Amino acid sequence: MSEKAALERAWEPPRGWRLLSAVNNTHIGTFYIATALLFFVLAGILGLLMRAQLAVPDNTLISAGAYNQFFTMHGTVMMFLFAVPIVEAVAVYLLPGMLGARDLPFPRLSAYAFWAYAIGGVAFFCTLFFGASPDGGWFMYPPLTSKEHSPGIGADWWLLGIGFIEISAIAGAIELIIGILFTRAPGMTLARMPVFAWAMLVTALMIVFAFPAIIAGTLLLELERAFDWPFFIPARGGDPLLWQHLFWFFGHPEVYIIFLPAAGMVSMMVPTLARRPLVGQGAVVWALIAVGAISFLLWVHHMFTAGLGSWALHLASAASFAVSIPSAVQVFAWIATFWSGRVRINGPSLFLLGFHFIFVLGGLTGVMVAVLPFDWQAHDSYFIVAHLHYVLIGGMVFPIFAGLYYWTPVFNGHTLSERLARWTFGLMFGGFNLAFFPMHISGLLGMPRRVYTYADGLGLNLLNLLSTIGSFVFAAGVALCLFDLARTLRRPKQDHGNPWHAPTLEWLPGGEYGVRSVPQITSREPLWAQPGLPQEVEEGRHWLPGTVFGGRETLFTSPRDAKMQHLLRLPGDGWLPLVAAAGTAGFFLMLTLYWVTAAFMSAGVAFVAIVAWLWQSDRAPPSAVAHIGHGVHLPATAKGPRSHSWWAMVVLMCVDGSIFASLSFAHIHSGMALDVCPPPGSALPANPWAIASALALLASAASMTYARTAVPQRGGTKMHWLPLAAIAVAMVLAALSFYIDLASQLAAGLSPRANAWSASVAALLAWQGFHVLIVLVMGGYVIARGIAGLLHEQARATIDNTWLMWLYMAGQGVAALMLVHMLPRILA
Repeated sequence: MSEKAALERAWEPPRGWRLLSAVNNTHIGTFYIATALLFFVLAGILGLLMRAQLAVPDNTLISAGAYNQFFTMHGTVMMFLFAVPIVEAVAVYLLPGMLGARDLPFPRLSAYAFWAYAIGGVAFFCTLFFGASPDGGWFMYPPLTSKEHSPGIGADWWLLGIGFIEISAIAGAIELIIGILFTRAPGMTLARMPVFAWAMLVTALMIVFAFPAIIAGTLLLELERAFDWPFFIPARGGDPLLWQHLFWFFGHPEVYIIFLPAAGMVSMMVPTLARRPLVGQGAVVWALIAVGAISFLLWVHHMFTAGLGSWALHLASAASFAVSIPSAVQVFAWIATFWSGRVRINGPSLFLLGFHFIFVLGGLTGVMVAVLPFDWQAHDSYFIVAHLHYVLIGGMVFPIFAGLYYWTPVFNGHTLSERLARWTFGLMFGGFNLAFFPMHISGLLGMPRRVYTYADGLGLNLLNLLSTIGSFVFAAGVALCLFDLARTLRRPKQDHGNPWHAPTLEWLPGGEYGVRSVPQITSREPLWAQPGLPQEVEEGRHWLPGTVFGGRETLFTSPRDAKMQHLLRLPGDGWLPLVAAAGTAGFFLMLTLYWVTAAFMSAGVAFVAIVAWLWQSDRAPPSAVAHIGHGVHLPATAKGPRSHSWWAMVVLMCVDGSIFASLSFAHIHSGMALDVCPPPGSALPANPWAIASALALLASAASMTYARTAVPQRGGTKMHWLPLAAIAVAMVLAALSFYIDLASQLAAGLSPRANAWSASVAALLAWQGFHVLIVLVMGGYVIARGIAGLLHEQARATIDNTWLMWLYMAGQGVAALMLVHMLPRILA
């Protein structure tokens, strides 16, 4: 069998309905993009219904209750089920090709993340048909969403459903970070990396540190609703502003999480369409990093009217001005590239020009609302609605549609219709401005947000009618584009031939396996600098021209200089990620309905599927070395910090630590609001109990560390009883530590329902208990693999990753003990 035939056999996708078991990035990316566009259409329909209701004053087309549900679902679906997933979807589909890799390093994780998002998202949207949707706004502010004011299950659907979907987004972010850093083509140094890859790296890191805040917030609010732990109830020491802090620490970076990938796409398309390299590419990359960093200082921007101190307001105002500087650097770089190039007017360039116009207007109004006195007047008016849509639709939707026109040939070799593209752009650009520009004026005239009707005679009639007409015109443009897209994708697949004469690697010829051979890169624009590269790659004249061990493989390279490190073996297709995702989604969704037994049965299905999935992984290769072409041999496996799974676990611990930091912030916030800490009626255990718990944690970590050092050298060799006993001792000590902490708190009279401070202590304790349960499961799993002879020097990722999580659990537990026991003494 020839090298190419073997490669095609290894990467051959399943056929028919079995395609749902595919894990390859091209299939998962396609599923992802299609599902995200579906949610875009569904949320758009809700938006059209709202605009129809507001077309004329005193309208009764939609009731107030239905309007509140539509409003909440429109914002929620657009932000959580379309905006973030679509940029991750595009990255999953395009990035391996841009990086010269065959696939992302965790294909099953990508499949799991997609199916969890799709199943959970569809179930969440279907609550509309049963009158069970949330109606508290996409921001879910308490006390409006507390059990007292929202007694139904709509808020629970939002809290459990959206919190779970954010976990899916985090899984995708981990996949992208490791893929970008460690699977680039040899020679693709950080300086040569495509701007879109830089944008997705910054975005994924932002997701890692921003999304945990909303996960922590949803956990606290759901604990309040389910168990009456009063985190946000002022009468018992809670504070509704705590939710705003957690929500907007996620919410404002999310705006840039949406924008930065779109900006990266623009930076890829503009040079191609201008037929010259991007002006100031290095400055653009630094601008991406600066925007990502500054965005974490902006959450108070949404709380200017919340009554915070002047110092916080002025800092957030200054940051709101500062973030416009790196954003402007990118805009000027694009304009300079267009200006100095030879631009052809076609579908992608039209949408890029429209993006520039709309996004700049949105940025200018963003500078306006950064001015405190103006924001106090415009806050919660339709001026903010207009600003939000100019930034998000202009900054993300128009680049996405430009990308559809630009990258569709990568899918099946055909371009979209240029004639229909002009009609699509005209309808979308004209309709958008007709819909949202009048909202600036209606907002300044006093029209508030989130109202389902308005009185006649306020001077708002014509403005609202124009906005409604514009929204339907915009929708017609979207429908025309989607019709053209569906028509084009039905055509038989052919070679794309690089129709735009683009310079980046996603335009190399390829198949299901991605590139025929992994190219050696020498420049930022490899297809311009190396005109013969496509033919060389297709003829297998570069690295890894076939399959070494008969399966799916790509190269693992160093993060800075992209030097070849080892062969990375990838898993094939299978049903386990889909089953695990369905079980996980079922657990959260059924828990929302209080079907506790069914929920834990679903969790059991997910657990069994994940264990089976992991049991297939971390296997030793047939040979310790792999020949990748041109007489070069690389290690066929890696361990410790040279392993992709090691770094994935490190990123996961960063996510975990960010959630813990958010819960700690809630505890500190509750304590700072007290006159006396602990509050009257609450008490802390004596210090010796905390010391005993901490010592047990440290001893547990030490015992696990010893076990890690005793991994056998050869495969098939069962681990000696002593290291297995050390793992068992570590498990007992971890459980003992949690028991000491829990028992001592209960003996001291801990009552989470009594006040917010006690509830925050209980939340930290519960979070630590959850991690103890995790390491107990992981410890048992390691023991089982050790007994089966599956742990040795060529397959030790399982024990290495378990050890990392064990150290994190112990460190988190000690930090929680110090926080709970030392804070009252500091505040005393």
